[in-house]
Amino acid sequence: MRTLLNIIWLVLSGFWMFLGYVLAGIVLCVLIVTIPWGFASFRIAVYALWPFGRMVIDKPTAGVGSFLGNVVWVILAGWWLAIGHIITGIAMMITIIGIPLGIASFKLVPVSLMPLGKEIVDSRTLQAV
Repeated sequence: MRTLLNIIWLVLSGFWMFLGYVLAGIVLCVLIVTIPWGFASFRIAVYALWPFGRMVIDKPTAGVGSFLGNVVWVILAGWWLAIGHIITGIAMMITIIGIPLGIASFKLVPVSLMPLGKEIVDSRTLQAV
């Protein structure tokens, strides 16, 4: 079921959101000072491409630096990506089949706004612990 949802997600919105994150990452890497945010954007791009079966958890070592970095992220790229997730989530909620995909898109909004201090893990690994 997870693979089927990922394939449908990839076709309907995953690829386009992936491109948005990659574009944001390239722009942030070109600006040199914002390279750490560019790497965070690339990390989330892969998650946005294939989200089912993975989870986002808080890093226990994240501190004030992550918070300040997230403020810069929201200003530079985060709010644009969050708007993209909201629009695709609303569009997917129109059909019954798209409801789980819309919910997944809405779950990506907090990650798109605050990516620093988060870690993406496989949900099977997390349940085994």
